[in-house]
Amino acid sequence: MISTTEGLPSYGAIGTTLSTSGDTSPAAGTDLKVAGMGGSFTYNRTFTLDAATAASLKAGTAVVVVHGLDPATLSKAAQDAKSDLVPSLPLAATSPALCGSLKASQANMPKGGVQTGGGSTSSGADIGLLALGAGFLTAAGGAVMIRRRLAARG
Repeated sequence: MISTTEGLPSYGAIGTTLSTSGDTSPAAGTDLKVAGMGGSFTYNRTFTLDAATAASLKAGTAVVVVHGLDPATLSKAAQDAKSDLVPSLPLAATSPALCGSLKASQANMPKGGVQTGGGSTSSGADIGLLALGAGFLTAAGGAVMIRRRLAARG
């Protein structure tokens, strides 16, 4: 199991903590009370990025690192190991689990509204199709009536 201090040279120090509420500074990085938890988690929060994080996004060097391993999948020795960042926590709680790079284009929203089309049809093709369908229904109804009359006579 790799600790955060072992991974630090590869992905750098915390720039912004993706906390569920409150503090988003690096200081909140080990505060489990504001961390998302569980086997599946959706993160949706709006906050202002600090200048260093914004510059990292622009430069293409920003990464997201998710910390926390499932203790049930670890050996007994790994489950008992303490975090080198916060000795009161297990190593599994602060170890990196996933890492991915971010690109500034992911943060850019398109300008203007969504292009959804330009109104109703103006050619009248729908009316012609409706009339054709009504004609077929009338013809089918007439055929059924004639067949019933012939069956009743014969």
